[in-house]
Amino acid sequence: MERKTFRLQVMSINGTFFEGRASEIILPCIDGQYAILADHEELILAIYTGKMVIRDAIGDKIDVIVGNGSAQIANNRVIVLVDTCERPEDIDRNRAQRALERAEEEMRQNKSIREYYQAQAAMARALSRLKNSSDYGID
Repeated sequence: MERKTFRLQVMSINGTFFEGRASEIILPCIDGQYAILADHEELILAIYTGKMVIRDAIGDKIDVIVGNGSAQIANNRVIVLVDTCERPEDIDRNRAQRALERAEEEMRQNKSIREYYQAQAAMARALSRLKNSSDYGID
């Protein structure tokens, strides 16, 4: 049985992460995960820091850690734009731990609301990177 697919583009600040046919994508959103299949209704979603899962055209699973962004679903095509995008096995846990510590220190300091929210976002990203890389037994 042939899998129904859709056109998928996943892009971050660093460039294109995935471009091709996919049979499913699971997106981390504020109220849970959204699974998108071929011929999904038109929709725009806000994506939050977390784990995204892509099933390519032959069904192989690709786990991805993403930052905040958005997804547009229309005409059997999904476009995902996120600020960061990386495979769990590519995460440098020491670097993520240092980023978490910096963000925690920034949040302890009395700064502007904008700086507080920036530190909060950095902390969420570092925590997501640490959590999701540990799911794969990465040191």
